[in-house]
Amino acid sequence: MLVLVSVEYLTSGNRYRSSCTLVMMWTALLLLGLSVLFLYARRTRRRNEPPLDKGMIPWLGHALEFGKDAAKFLTRMKQKHGDIFTVCAAGQYITVLLDSNCYDEVLSDVVSLDQTGYAQVLMKRIFSLNLPNHKPESEKKRAEMHFQGTALTQLCSSMQNNLHLLITSSEMGLKISEWKKDGLFNFCYSLLFKTGYLTVFGAEKNNSAALTEVYEEFRRFDKLLPKLARTTVNKEEKKIANSARENLWKWLTASCLDRKPEHQSWVGNYVQQLQDEGIDAETQRRAMLLQLWVTQGNAGPAAFWVLGYLLTNPEALRVVREEIQGGKHLRPEKRQKNTPVFDSVLRETLRLTAAALITREVMQDKKIHLSNGQEYQLRRGDRLCVFPFISPQMDPQIHQQPEMFQFDRFLNADGSERKDFFKEGMKVKYPSVPWGTKGNLCPGRHFAVSAIKELVFTILTQFDLELCDKNATLPLVDPSRYGFGVLQPAGDLEIRYRKRS
Repeated sequence: MLVLVSVEYLTSGNRYRSSCTLVMMWTALLLLGLSVLFLYARRTRRRNEPPLDKGMIPWLGHALEFGKDAAKFLTRMKQKHGDIFTVCAAGQYITVLLDSNCYDEVLSDVVSLDQTGYAQVLMKRIFSLNLPNHKPESEKKRAEMHFQGTALTQLCSSMQNNLHLLITSSEMGLKISEWKKDGLFNFCYSLLFKTGYLTVFGAEKNNSAALTEVYEEFRRFDKLLPKLARTTVNKEEKKIANSARENLWKWLTASCLDRKPEHQSWVGNYVQQLQDEGIDAETQRRAMLLQLWVTQGNAGPAAFWVLGYLLTNPEALRVVREEIQGGKHLRPEKRQKNTPVFDSVLRETLRLTAAALITREVMQDKKIHLSNGQEYQLRRGDRLCVFPFISPQMDPQIHQQPEMFQFDRFLNADGSERKDFFKEGMKVKYPSVPWGTKGNLCPGRHFAVSAIKELVFTILTQFDLELCDKNATLPLVDPSRYGFGVLQPAGDLEIRYRKRS
């Protein structure tokens, strides 16, 4: 009896303590929720600050709509508020600036606006990489040494040789005049990825099967990149991403062993920079995956859109073919500089598909001036985003029918390059911003353009290429890719091709 009473007493005591614990937990959660609601309600627009739009849901704000389709959401906000506004997304207040004429002036302030903080967050989420003492400006200067001048010429020559090696009949598994079917996106992405991997990472000893394996692992990883950035991967997706990352780290480590002498190689120079910063070997391998994506993640998709627009626009394809045929007698470097029509096609393609978000952390209160003379105050602790895809690239006041592909949009009537675009009577600094702004230009842009051009020229001159369905149209874009460089399609465009004799 005594034992039974003791057990009942202890049990009831446990229940009592459990009840108290639950009450305390719910009280803490309630207080936390009330604190969040208080802070959310407390945020008000101060004098001279941009219009504030917190959304209907406390704390979460516009996060779901922003992440689902950034272009659609920000276009709606622009129509509602104008060229500058502040929105709430998951507790973070983000000021979006869409006046392209003041991008340079605003982004040049590296004291008030920091580009490293949010970059560190994304590196951790996407690449499982931590580089706390990394110096982006130093990295950019080193890259410019290898992607300009004589070094660029040598790199482009190597790229051309590697591309021509990859498109031989034996490498592609083709017989002369034999038709083969593929999706245009996979066709372009795989060719340019393999070419870039061989060229930039110096992996000369990798055979065709090995290159294909690296590409396939990269695609597994790349498909999940937006979800990794937004931390929305499920358990199975996280497993796939981790597996792909680990396999790519292995391949990149092996490829580094085959690189050219360090003073000649961009990869070697980059590794040397990491070593100078005291970065350990494991982190160096992870950093190489970051660089693989930065250097190879956009050219292939861009080439897909270029060829896709040409194949679905017969007049544009005809004019480009004529231009290429007219320059066949020129050396590759000369031929690439005498293609005003193709240059317009490429610029128009990038206007429609380059959709990176430029993000900065506001380190101290900052006053900015819009091109119309209005002044606004940015608040310390907020985040600033610039989205050139909406303005200037898709701005109907700058480009008539901006959603339409017009291959000669960047040509004057006499066939020369068109540079002058206007909005409300004022000349626009940038009609398109695919490579960043003046102080933040991509150092590898010239190499990327050369690679895209070489691929398109080679395909159009050495292959018969056509749509499987002559009435097919380009697939819609994958809206989750807004903010991550060149857009990717939600589907593919079926093609057939054969090597000419």
